[in-house]
Parts: sequence; structure tokens; C-alpha cells
Amino acid sequence: MITSPAWKDKKYAVLGLARSGRATVEALLAAGADVLVWDDRVEAREPYNGRCAIGDPLEADLGGYAGVIVSPGVPLNTHPIKPHADKFGVPVIGDVELFAQAREHLPPHKVVGITGTNGKSTTTALVHHILKTAGVPTTMGGNIGLPILEQEPLPEGGIYVLELSSYQIDLTYSLDCDVAVLLNITPDHLDRYDGSFEKYAASKNRLVEMQSEDSYSLINWQAFTSGLWRTGKAGFNGIVPADAEAQKDWPSLTGPHNAENAGAAMAACAWLGLSADQIEEGLGSYSGLPHRMERVAEISGVAYVNDSKGTNTAASAPALAAFDNIHWILGGLAKEPGLGECEAELGHVKAAYTIGRAGPDFAALLEGRVPVEQCETLDRAVTAAAAKAERGDTVLLSPACASFDQYTDFEKRGEHFRELVEALA
Repeated sequence: MITSPAWKDKKYAVLGLARSGRATVEALLAAGADVLVWDDRVEAREPYNGRCAIGDPLEADLGGYAGVIVSPGVPLNTHPIKPHADKFGVPVIGDVELFAQAREHLPPHKVVGITGTNGKSTTTALVHHILKTAGVPTTMGGNIGLPILEQEPLPEGGIYVLELSSYQIDLTYSLDCDVAVLLNITPDHLDRYDGSFEKYAASKNRLVEMQSEDSYSLINWQAFTSGLWRTGKAGFNGIVPADAEAQKDWPSLTGPHNAENAGAAMAACAWLGLSADQIEEGLGSYSGLPHRMERVAEISGVAYVNDSKGTNTAASAPALAAFDNIHWILGGLAKEPGLGECEAELGHVKAAYTIGRAGPDFAALLEGRVPVEQCETLDRAVTAAAAKAERGDTVLLSPACASFDQYTDFEKRGEHFRELVEALA
């Protein structure tokens, strides 16, 4: 695991004992810190009996504490932990901030930080894959993979590739990324930012603001020219989408959105010292991520694609742009009204099948524009789409919605889609 001697004999409170919380506690204890832990679930607290103090930080005197570590899921704008910690002058931080504090004690390395509303998981996994294919010691963490503190330190010359949500950036104050990548930004998670898109954008921009002057920042041109991003870094550039002809050789990176993801990964890896040949080899062998335009099967000439990660209209629009003759399965718990950026891609849609709470609203918006069927559930939608799809068509699950009305998360929704498709074969 990753630890720091700077934590020794200091007092920390850890609120929330899910996977990243557990990894944080273990790293702090291994470093010799004095730790107070809490989770509302009794079973989550039990493993720490006799190992550290157990108690709710909200009821604790936090005087003298070095930090309160919370999960990124804790809403700082509404949760009482932030004002309680503020009374004692104690920072509320996340595990990524602890990683930033530990960096000076790790073998010499570099860090790539990647954020954006959509595309950050693919870009993170792609950069990691290109580096790994080139033989560079690397790992990925943050909002993807294993908790960063749970991982073993990389040897000298290693590169940590971190996917960072705005929530994680909000809990981080000293992460100086050698390369920071800021992808597209569209309204999302605004409930965490008091309904303000400007506050959400400013949260993303902090990734660049924390960088030192000799670092590199790569920023979506549209966001930069709109004034959302500010950077004074010497190594600055805008993201240039990959060449469409070259993209044909990368089977898991179809669509215009992946042209931008690939362009960002190419530039980041070039700054990290990789050759053009090394980068090209990684792009061609990249196999993609589950639930992100994942080609599940081809049955009787019909492609079935799982894009359950399309949890808002801006995320689903690129998937619609990547295919023709689409049987589009959409719906769930809407994050915004209307079809958003999907409007411009309806020419690719042959028929639509709506599900979930937002299903009736989407059906009303699509009526008269494309054939639409209100299916309510995913199993009915897959059955209906499979019955109507013809050779050369694509059945695409890209819901443009969150999953929480019918599933615990987008992964469970995507796994259900995969199971339903496999049952068709």
C-alpha cells in the first residue's frame, strides 16, 4: 500500500468505510497515525474494534486533528461534516489528497490527472494501456480501478494515471499533476454545486490551478475559448481530435467522441516521452472498457452495444453519432429535461425503445420523429429491438439517464443488458 511518514502520530477521522475508506484507514494505521473511524453500518465498523477509535466525527472534538477523510459521495454543500470540521479549522479531504501528500516519499514518478464530464474513464484507461504496452511501470486509480492508497508504490520512473471526478478534486488541495487533462464539460451533478454550472466548471478547473509552472495541461478548446478554464502553465495545449483515417485502425475507439479521447491520450503520452510508434501500438491494441460502447455481441448480423455509462444526454450523443441504423434503448432517471445533444444525432436512429421513469417523457419528445415504443423495462426493450432489427443494424443501450430508478448503478444496468443479449443467441 501507499503510506507516508508524514502521517505518523497525527490524528485523522475517516467517515465512510466502503472500499476507499477501508484502504485509507489501513494506510493511515500502517503509517502510525491515530485514526477515528465511523460508518452508519454496524457491520462496517466491526473490523476496527480494538484497532482504532470508533465514533462519529460529527460528535467528536476535532481539535488537533490533521484531517477528516470522507468519500467523494459525501455532498460537501449539504453534509454537516464540513461546517463541523470548519469550527476546528480541520480540512475535509479525500484519499487522493493523502496520495498527494505521500508523493514526496515515493520513488521518483509522474502523475497524469484526467477529468471532464464525459470520456474521462476511457481516456484514463487508454493512457494507462498505452504506457503499459510501451513497458512503462504504471497503474490507474482515483475514480477507476483499485483505491489509490491500496496499491503498491510504483518503481522509479513509474506513472500514476488518475481519473478524477469533480467530487474528488473538491477534496484535494495539493495534487500537482505533471500532466492534467481537462476533457469536455457539460452540465452534470449540479445539485452538488447549488445548481451552478460555473461552480461545477470551477471545480474541474482546480486540477489545473493546483499544477506547478513546469507542468503540462491539455484542455478542450471549446471549454478554454469559452473562458471556463484559466491556465498559466508553460506546457499548455488544446485537445486535437485524432485523425479519422487513423481512427479506423482502432476498433475499440469508434465515434467522434473517441477521436477526442484518443487525441488527448496521444498528446499526454507524447508529453510523457513516448514515441509515435509506441502510442500507435497502444491505440491499436486497446480493447475498451465495459459499459462504454462495449460491443457485446453480433447476432444474425445485428450488433448489440452496451453504453450504459451514457448517463446523460451529452454522454449518449457521441454513441448515437458512432453508428447508423440504431435501435436506441433509452430512459431511466433523467438528469436534465429534453434530449440535449442527442437532438442533433436523431438521423442515426431507426427506432427508439424507452424504459424507466423518464420513458414517457422521452417517448413524447420522439413521437413523430422516429418510431418509438414505450417498453418500461430493459428486458422488454431488448426483446422488442431484437425483433425489429435487421442485418446491419445496431441495438444500442445508451440511456441518457442515471440508473437509480431501476438499478443500483450503471454497471448493474449494463450487466443486465449483456445477460439479455446473451440469452438471445
